[in-house]
Amino acid sequence: MPARDIISYPDPRLKTVCEAVVDPCVAQLVAADLLATLDICPPRTVGIAAPQIGDLVRVVVVDSSRNPKFEGGHGLLSLVNPRIVSHEGSMVFREGCLSLPDYTANIRRFERVTVHALDLDLREVEVDASGFEAVVLQHELDHLDGVLFLDRVADIKTDLFPRKRK
Repeated sequence: MPARDIISYPDPRLKTVCEAVVDPCVAQLVAADLLATLDICPPRTVGIAAPQIGDLVRVVVVDSSRNPKFEGGHGLLSLVNPRIVSHEGSMVFREGCLSLPDYTANIRRFERVTVHALDLDLREVEVDASGFEAVVLQHELDHLDGVLFLDRVADIKTDLFPRKRK
């Protein structure tokens, strides 16, 4: 599957609530494109959601192990129609986004989440995640509801930062 262009803010597709996937072929095609796109993204990029490549369906690909600063996690996850079914704790984490490449921000997230989803064959799966992986999942699932990390910034003056370029 081909890598796709990343949609950038303020493209209105990023603010659209995505449709549930009911066809495993759609899930598999979108996930393959997401993974191919993730593979060509900057190093340490750990997640991408379907609306970021212009597909308004509920599919995300997450692999927190791509960032060597954080250990643990489930490795590569391709999730269809994911939703958070339980959560605990709270933490502030510095986040960035492929669709808002010029900024990072401090965002308050749950410390632990349980995500109910379907795999690429539309079989039920459940993922318990904590720390960095929980943050990544929350960030990507937000995309499926048209929510960007900018929408979660508590104070633009103190919590939003220009991205440092290396």
